[in-house]
Amino acid sequence: MSTRDRLRIAVQKSGRLSEPSLDLLARCGLKFRQSRDKLFCFGETLPVDLLLVRDDDVPGMIADGVCDLGIVGRNVLAEQVGEGKDAVRELRALGFGPCRLALAVPLDFDYSGPGQLAGLRIATTYPNLLGEWLRGAGVEARVVTLSGSVEIAPRLGTADLICDLVSSGATLAANQLKEVAIVLESEAVLAGAAQRLTDERGELVDMLLRRIEGVIQVRVSKLVMLQAPRTAIDAIARLLPRGQRPTVVPVEGSDDDVALQAVCTDAITWQHLEDMKRAGARQMLVLPVEQMLA
Repeated sequence: MSTRDRLRIAVQKSGRLSEPSLDLLARCGLKFRQSRDKLFCFGETLPVDLLLVRDDDVPGMIADGVCDLGIVGRNVLAEQVGEGKDAVRELRALGFGPCRLALAVPLDFDYSGPGQLAGLRIATTYPNLLGEWLRGAGVEARVVTLSGSVEIAPRLGTADLICDLVSSGATLAANQLKEVAIVLESEAVLAGAAQRLTDERGELVDMLLRRIEGVIQVRVSKLVMLQAPRTAIDAIARLLPRGQRPTVVPVEGSDDDVALQAVCTDAITWQHLEDMKRAGARQMLVLPVEQMLA
């Protein structure tokens, strides 16, 4: 294969998305050999290579064709799509790195709705997303674009409130701010070109998406195994959390008893087990699922 026959994925080289991104790819069966400059990783198990870059660079690299896929925060992707990088789209949410882009005001600000923001100055590093939200709310406010330290803008007098990423809320509290409205719910996403790849790389993208789906399902999935009277099958099946219809197998030496097993993609609680026991289940086991491919 030539170099560009190989799929390229850009991931954050350092930061909160870096480690979980690499872990996700490892769980998908990908192994890499890192270059000396630690910016390029050659795929050893499949023709899939990694570029280790800044989070903000990922959408542009996909748009320019430097890489084919990228793991990036939805907030970064959506902000840059608003800057004209509409050749890039979100392919799948990945279930880690949750945060939210939110409006926050000083503690003594009595917020009752977006209408109060008219004419005020709002500091942010996400002017496109904020501008879109303001237009949707029918509010005209002044967007003050900053490159960092947004949370101190009200104390410095450069803005009346802020629009910034919030995770735990500790930074807001430390700067005497309170969250009042959510502009965007964000998490890590897999991004790719808006146009599907039609060569070998397109098949690799499809394969990777299937594996990612399996990895994400495994995070919450459990295999439930139990025995019960045949007459209790329907009652127990209704009590199982969301998942596939249980497999029913006769129990050797018994005409009345069966063994049931089912993969459940929602949490199994003690209450579920107690309810199933009352319905006739016994010898119940809840086991983790290591790998799964639909």
